[in-house]
Amino acid sequence: MKKHLAILGLLVGMWALPAFGQGCAMCYSSATGTTAQGKKALSLGVLVLLVPPVGLMSAGILVAFRYGRKRDREDSTRSESEV
Repeated sequence: MKKHLAILGLLVGMWALPAFGQGCAMCYSSATGTTAQGKKALSLGVLVLLVPPVGLMSAGILVAFRYGRKRDREDSTRSESEV
C-alpha cells in the first residue's frame, strides 16, 4: 500500500513539474524593472496571498489534532471502564 502511495505521489509531482517553469522569466524581468516602492508592493502582495491559505491549513491541522486527542482520551476511558 505504501509503495502505491509513493508511486502516486511521484506521478502527481511529475505531472505538476511543467507548471513550475511557466511565466517565470517574464515575472522576473517585470519585477526587477520596478522601483523600490513597486518591489515593496510586490512583496506585500505575496504575503497577502500567502497568509489566508497558511492560516486555514494551520487551523485545520489544529482542529484535527484536538479532535484526535479528544477521541483518544474517550477511547482510553472507555477501555478502562470495560476492564
